[in-house]
Amino acid sequence: MVLEMKVPSPGESITEVEIATWLVEDGDYVEKDQPIAEVDSDKATLELPAEESGVITLKAEEGDAVAVGAVVCHIDMDAAKPEGSATPKTESVKVENKETTQEVKAKETYATGSASPAAKKILAEKGIAASAVKGTGKDGRVTKEDAVKAVPSMGTPGNGARGTERKKLSMLRRKVAQRLVSVKNETAMLTTFNEVNMQPIFDLRKEFKEAFKDKHGVGLGFMSFFTLAVVRALKMYPDVNSMIDGDYKVAHDFQDISIAVSGPKGLMVPVIRNAENLTFRGVESEVKRLALRARDGQITVDEMTGGTFTITNGGVFGSMLSTPIINPPQSGILGMHNIVNRPMAVDGEVVIQPIMYVALSYDHRIIDGRESVGFLVAVKEALENPVEILMDKNPTKALEL
Repeated sequence: MVLEMKVPSPGESITEVEIATWLVEDGDYVEKDQPIAEVDSDKATLELPAEESGVITLKAEEGDAVAVGAVVCHIDMDAAKPEGSATPKTESVKVENKETTQEVKAKETYATGSASPAAKKILAEKGIAASAVKGTGKDGRVTKEDAVKAVPSMGTPGNGARGTERKKLSMLRRKVAQRLVSVKNETAMLTTFNEVNMQPIFDLRKEFKEAFKDKHGVGLGFMSFFTLAVVRALKMYPDVNSMIDGDYKVAHDFQDISIAVSGPKGLMVPVIRNAENLTFRGVESEVKRLALRARDGQITVDEMTGGTFTITNGGVFGSMLSTPIINPPQSGILGMHNIVNRPMAVDGEVVIQPIMYVALSYDHRIIDGRESVGFLVAVKEALENPVEILMDKNPTKALEL
């Protein structure tokens, strides 16, 4: 019996996928649930497992766009499993008669390597010996064209590699590109900036990070502080946690925080659900779980949809300052950046402090300047006073130590 394997629906509103990579070859024996292909949708890259065991016949090529429900391969379930763990393959040995070829040297005459009068003049002006130029004229004579080509000038390619490669973008990358362009065209996006003195968080991490990791099995990073600071600010300025739907404003009474992470297939934005209910341990555990799933290519479409606000950290790559692009249909995104020791006025004295620049990009159609600036100031206040604002003056209890 031959099974027709069809493309399953990877998520709501997705109508087609792209065959990114076949993990098996035509004619291989596959086991049930064995990954046979990686498919790109406009939201994620997912593995396609074999529905039954048998010999597979591929019906689509890598790079093909295939509609959901279309047949991508056949599996012959009646085929016997070959002995051993690997499917034996019959290789045909192609025997070729090698003909010995003898290079015929060009006839050499008195003209070989000599330059024509016009070529000689050009070479003399540039200080190039005729013997250094390969002639293409009769019997190897250096022509005027040879001399012109031999003269280096501005814009003349050098001896370095000049290869090019044309490679089709993945469906995920193409969709991301479309979304980014649409955001720029369809929203009134502005960015406001501020700076955060990270010394209080540095002090807390230095004091509690070892005990925190020993008890909870995860590190005490910056994301828990930023996530909880954002949750507080979203409650204070609910317009930042809203979005536009046509002529309506959709307001949320929960905070689902999207976090941008780098995966093998590019940028992924998984969502921390109901972040308002999480502690420092809860946020750090969820960030680690989602980051590992993104890294291993196991993240699902459902885990990347439905966020109400996004946090992105370009600082891990060394970014000092940026204007992050809104993740639609959300109305705001917070950009974190690298931490650099800078001079700062503290109690009337100039001291060196670890400073991070933060940026809030927002949709001005729904968020006014007062809300945007107030939101970012609220985030700054919480990060610079974490013990009082985020930990209720009891860091040991807040960290559940």
